[in-house]
Amino acid sequence: MSESLANCIKAKAHDLGFHKVGITRAVSTPKEKENLETWLSLGHHGTMLWLAERKHERGDIYTYFPDVKSVISLGMNYYSGHGQSELNSDNKFSNYAWGEDYHDVLKSKLYKLLSWLKIEMPGLNGIACVDTSPVMDKVWAQRAGLGWQGKHTNLITRDYGSWLFLGELLVDIELDYDELFSEDLCGSCTACIDACPTQALGEYEIYAEKCISYLTIEHRGDFSDNHSELHHWIYGCDICQEVCPWNEKFSQVTTQNYFYPKKEILSWTNEDWERIDEEGFRKLFKGSAVKRTKYSGLSRNINANR
Repeated sequence: MSESLANCIKAKAHDLGFHKVGITRAVSTPKEKENLETWLSLGHHGTMLWLAERKHERGDIYTYFPDVKSVISLGMNYYSGHGQSELNSDNKFSNYAWGEDYHDVLKSKLYKLLSWLKIEMPGLNGIACVDTSPVMDKVWAQRAGLGWQGKHTNLITRDYGSWLFLGELLVDIELDYDELFSEDLCGSCTACIDACPTQALGEYEIYAEKCISYLTIEHRGDFSDNHSELHHWIYGCDICQEVCPWNEKFSQVTTQNYFYPKKEILSWTNEDWERIDEEGFRKLFKGSAVKRTKYSGLSRNINANR
């Protein structure tokens, strides 16, 4: 029955718009927990204190959900088919932020999948997770067979490259499980590491405190002299993904129009961005992930790139 249910879950997930689905057994992850704690102890999380505050849950899924038995890992392709060269400005935006807030899109679909599953399996308990949850989403995605973690630390898939949002359902029932994606298909390629202008990447490790995406989104306050060069990025950064051969060869335009760019993202000039005020920010980025950085953060980033 679990195999039949697993197949039904995957079919339902695809119907809801997910592009990749895999299922893995929930297990302890002591190696990944140790790696996380070492990374935090070295300060590579910068000022993202929430990572340290919930490290025990992130490092041990049973601390977060003691009754969990299975992790359903889901990926949604967000590549819009547009590139930074199409922007009418020197200012650059990470591709994932061009449309609607992916947290809202994924949560809505995850809750629908969980509600359906509870009808199929009365008494089931589960938790829907996006990247704001204390769950190592890339670890579980690889265990569920979706792909592998590249040298830029993003999950890469054969089908879509790394242009994927990840989410999970943690459930308290046994299911039929997919095989771990055990291959490392990065090989000897170091394109992402070589291209990063702030040296924020080692092999399979990110130093977030140097990362332009972190600096433009998560960092609060002014930039130090060491962080003043943002290379025209005002929200996020896609450099390591843009140069990845798997993205160059296998990216596909998403079927989900939530992630297609707002017209202003493509058409605004440098002057338009420099003139934006707080009211304009709230109007333009209502329902957008960009609200994460707040008006003060975006204004800071724009000024730093002048």
